[in-house]
Amino acid sequence: MPTRSPAHPATDCHEQPLLFQDLGPRQVVADFSGGYLSSDGGVLLLRQLDRGLGLTAALAGAFTDRRDPRYCDHRLRELLAQRLYGLALGYEDLNDHDWLRRDPLLAVAVDKREPLGEDRLHAHPPGVALAGSATLNRLELGNQKHDRFHKIQYDPEQIERCLLGMGVRCLPKHAQEIVVDLDAMGHLVHGLQEGRHFSAYYDGYCYLPLYAFVGSVPLWAQLRPGDVDPLAGVIAALEKIVRAIRQRCKQARIMVRGDSAFAREELMAWCEAQRSVVYYCLGLGRNSRLEAMIPDALAAARARRCLTGAASAREFKDLEYQTLKSWSRVRRVVAKAEVMAAGDNPRFVVTNLPREGFRGEDRERFCAARLYEEFYCARGDMENQLKQQVLDLHADRLSTHYLASNQLRLWLATLAYLLLDRLRTLCLRGTALAHATVGTIRLRLLKVAAHVTVSVRRVYVRLSSAFPLQGLFRCCVQRLLALSPAAT
Repeated sequence: MPTRSPAHPATDCHEQPLLFQDLGPRQVVADFSGGYLSSDGGVLLLRQLDRGLGLTAALAGAFTDRRDPRYCDHRLRELLAQRLYGLALGYEDLNDHDWLRRDPLLAVAVDKREPLGEDRLHAHPPGVALAGSATLNRLELGNQKHDRFHKIQYDPEQIERCLLGMGVRCLPKHAQEIVVDLDAMGHLVHGLQEGRHFSAYYDGYCYLPLYAFVGSVPLWAQLRPGDVDPLAGVIAALEKIVRAIRQRCKQARIMVRGDSAFAREELMAWCEAQRSVVYYCLGLGRNSRLEAMIPDALAAARARRCLTGAASAREFKDLEYQTLKSWSRVRRVVAKAEVMAAGDNPRFVVTNLPREGFRGEDRERFCAARLYEEFYCARGDMENQLKQQVLDLHADRLSTHYLASNQLRLWLATLAYLLLDRLRTLCLRGTALAHATVGTIRLRLLKVAAHVTVSVRRVYVRLSSAFPLQGLFRCCVQRLLALSPAAT
């Protein structure tokens, strides 16, 4: 019988307790014998909500899985759910899943029948039930490889329809008015990604994705190369968006809102051709001809500022304007003549919304001042949604080489945002987190310490007794259980 050398003590150092500074008469001792723990107890809410929405099930329908199930540890829907829930919980990198794969509660959330990985076909350490980064990477890069080793493919048009369909389902059926906000936001890249281009505005190499939101609900996320025209693909996207909205909200008028990058003849003419169904309100870049039309408004603003002593003053004026070459017709332009301490700050928007409003509604709603201050400036809320996309869900983490696989990552981040927005809308209405960002919701509601015990008959999750939002968590569970799939 071999003997253990002095260099290999009989007690494994990994099992020795960790000693810390005493707390008065008490010793402070730590070890790693706590069992299976998770820091993401709120993932159970995401699982329940996903069941109602059918989001991952619909997304899986856009993929083709040619793997032999006899040799696969992870079903396609499980891989997609693991990736989406990981993004929603703040794990944006695939490398995160190399240790996240040991989380038994995430395994429960993605419907692993054995959350501790005891049914794995291939030998793995105990407790490893989920896929690692390499498997998830093959899922994302599948469409770039055409060989026998990459057997998961996806249809981009189906994923596009999935996002649009899930987003439109969130709109009220009997809405009389739907406002679609458009924005092209630069996402910086830090490698040699396909389609990258240097932008002086963003001072770096970037992509220029196109987003469309209705309120806080995302409908469109199209990744475009960094050197495209801002209007590229916008009309084709709007055709699909308007068609989907009209199928859901048959009587709704649709208003397209965006900044000056979209104030182009092609887009405005397309909206005008929709026979009073689609309206637009777009920022318009200022020029000498426009500024020459508002000297009286600027003078009135200067006079008001002098009389009131305010830091700034503004006047509004309705104009009829047509460019010398690019526009096919005269259009309504609203001017904001603002005078500030730093100088004049004139701004303009172009619109086909009627001055007198719509019949039977507020006749002053679209007068010059209210159109600019109440309607057009409200598009700033979309900027808040995009900030959450980037800051909380890292939608700009587009680090694969291929444009197509980066487009898939953008879709996944947008669908994860949609999942969290539905949680905010359906479960948190009337609460302190009703208008919280998705990052705050994650931190306050989803990051809950949990102890997981798996037996033959049940999975018992013990959430932290010190969790401060226990009442809100219970309220969310009750509201999710009360919702039918049709209601979501």
